[in-house]
Amino acid sequence: MGACVSKSKTKEQDSEQSGVEFTGANVHLITTTESWDQKMEEAKRDGKTVIANFSATWCGPCKMIAPLYRELSEQYTSLMFLVIDVDELTDFSTSWDIKATPTFFFLRDGQQIDKLVGANKPELQKKIISIVDSASCQK
Repeated sequence: MGACVSKSKTKEQDSEQSGVEFTGANVHLITTTESWDQKMEEAKRDGKTVIANFSATWCGPCKMIAPLYRELSEQYTSLMFLVIDVDELTDFSTSWDIKATPTFFFLRDGQQIDKLVGANKPELQKKIISIVDSASCQK
């Protein structure tokens, strides 16, 4: 399954938008560490598991999985779906040891409970269903 390694981009490449929407539906774009902290607090308060998608606008596999990610966010509203642009939040992404995009972290109470590297649609769906099932068993 596809994954991109981080690369530098020029201003020209940055301004070329792919036409693929990475956010929308119930996917929240994280642009600052403050917005990350705010969403983590919100998820903890609401008892939601977070799926954090570390992505890049130039990454082919990221573009490929973005529509499914948005669709899943509408289907599983008990989860919080975030997207972090690794080029916008470079230091933050580095602190999460992102080696390829997309990388999905699954977090409960701010702690990592699972991880998926690459645009593996069946595996992403399987992990989300497993998390939803385990959360419903705990209630």
